Amino acid sequence: MGVFVYDRDVEVDIEDRTLAHLQVVIIDKLRRQERFPLVLQDGKQERVIWMSPETPLQFVYHGNRHPVLNRAWLEVLAEAAGSTQGLTVVPEPPM
Repeated sequence: MGVFVYDRDVEVDIEDRTLAHLQVVIIDKLRRQERFPLVLQDGKQERVIWMSPETPLQFVYHGNRHPVLNRAWLEVLAEAAGSTQGLTVVPEPPM
């Protein structure tokens, strides 16, 4: 179980595999100076986080192995990030 840290004070536990996919999509969007909402469920509540290039982020992994990325999942997540609903974690499609 990894941790997504936003602005040094918001921490959300996320499975390492999911976190790796979110990292690729988020960094790609922010690299292009795009802003978007990120919607995360932490088991207790839903958080809507406004992502912008100016805010510090950390992707902290529990494990030390990098997962093989699922291109189909990356595409679905990237499409969601470009929508008005924002980037939301959806189930991983088959590879």
